[in-house]
Amino acid sequence: MSGSGAIRFTEPGARWRAVAVGPALCLVVLLADLVVGRGVHWIALGLFALLLAGITALQVAAARRHVSVELTDTALRNGVETIPVSSIAALLPERAPTAREHAPWESARSLGELVGVPRRRHGIGLRLTTPSGGDTVLVQAWARDHARLRTELESVLSKKAS
Repeated sequence: MSGSGAIRFTEPGARWRAVAVGPALCLVVLLADLVVGRGVHWIALGLFALLLAGITALQVAAARRHVSVELTDTALRNGVETIPVSSIAALLPERAPTAREHAPWESARSLGELVGVPRRRHGIGLRLTTPSGGDTVLVQAWARDHARLRTELESVLSKKAS
């Protein structure tokens, strides 16, 4: 979203440092092999470290594309879907923790190309204006730190209203 103004909120989806965890564990096993003195499994540990790093790198790349969030003064991006802030008609209230029934926005489509709100993320109800300008539609924005995203959205929307 370059050129969209200052970034107000961002979540990368995953961090590249996760790729180093598998090879680091293989290094621990290698050191244990050296200490025990029964022989080091160089080839197996090397191949396993590469395999773990490769699989994790694919997961991190996918998470950074599909589960990242970015909010600027002009746009909100959830995964691969970007909506202009000007299309947000309302930020819907959170459901009360004691409420027995779900709020209508909780069953609405989530932004991005995923089927629902990603795991370990929480939805935020939005009412969007349609391109024709007449109707509105409910959607769910989402983030891991949903409280901070909600606060930043309120700030951006109040600035838009004034």
